[in-house]
Amino acid sequence: MKKFINKIEDIVTEVIDGLVLANPEILSHVPNTKVITRKNINKNKVAVISGGGSGHEPSHGGFVGIGMLDAAVFGEVFTSPGPDRIYDGIQAVVGKPGGLLLVKNYTGDTMNFAMAEQMAKDDGYNIETVIINDDIALVNSDSTTGKRGIIGTLFVQKIAGAAAEAGLDLQEVKRIAQKAVDNTASFGISLSGSTVPANGKPGFIVPDGEMEVGLGNHGEPGLRREKQKSADESAEMIMKNIDQYLNLKQGDEVALIVNGLGGTPMMELNILARKAIKILQAKEVKIFKSFVGVYITAIDMAGFSFSVIRLDDELKKFLKAKVITSSLVGIE
Repeated sequence: MKKFINKIEDIVTEVIDGLVLANPEILSHVPNTKVITRKNINKNKVAVISGGGSGHEPSHGGFVGIGMLDAAVFGEVFTSPGPDRIYDGIQAVVGKPGGLLLVKNYTGDTMNFAMAEQMAKDDGYNIETVIINDDIALVNSDSTTGKRGIIGTLFVQKIAGAAAEAGLDLQEVKRIAQKAVDNTASFGISLSGSTVPANGKPGFIVPDGEMEVGLGNHGEPGLRREKQKSADESAEMIMKNIDQYLNLKQGDEVALIVNGLGGTPMMELNILARKAIKILQAKEVKIFKSFVGVYITAIDMAGFSFSVIRLDDELKKFLKAKVITSSLVGIE
């Protein structure tokens, strides 16, 4: 294992310190916690909170700021934060208008955020939750968790955060966040496992010439292992699945994310984006915005994921609204 780290037990604390020190105009660290918040907390609006295990940077801390998340709660590497830690985040940013928890559909996350929600409600906070389950690779799977939350999380966080920033009440922000979830489809492919520092070796090995199709954010098994395809063939396979799930039609308007999982260079992501965009154009689907970059990773995994959200006027308004975070700035 070759990584630029210090002590393994200090990784998450030092990630938080580095993020806040590098972005002092945007972020603050809640003392004695593993929670970061936007610099100027506004408790007169609905607060939007998310989080999960570390190792997915820039998610979720990179998306805290104006027009997106009010707080991000950090778990240990690939481990959900506990209920007490999530409650620290709720207490830091939620005022009278209430707060919305955006939770990726993983067993630990859903359980711990639900417990934190109940703790907060017992103390008088007005809290709602939306579960993000955009991973269509598992749409027909026997998995007990069901569809996982992967890169489409970015769309939901951005849209919900903008709705809250606009002053909408909690039920409206929740409705719009759920609408974003319902119109989003995502799918990923990897060429390697990720190396969790505490383990010191990749979680799984993908043999040369093969790829893992439909894996999760932490390297959970995908749908199948198959012969590696070219960039165009891989993009075509994913876009076919997304197209069928969303039932895209001529004249629909969408936004697209082409996301690297940590070990895929921008050179390759742009080649993949080229094909995905051409597929949508050939179908005469209008592309409102394309995001190509590294947004939700699996540490150092070689792989990528696509996400498409079908837009209406309401979703588009909030997707394009002003945003200032360390990893997403100024969509307007």
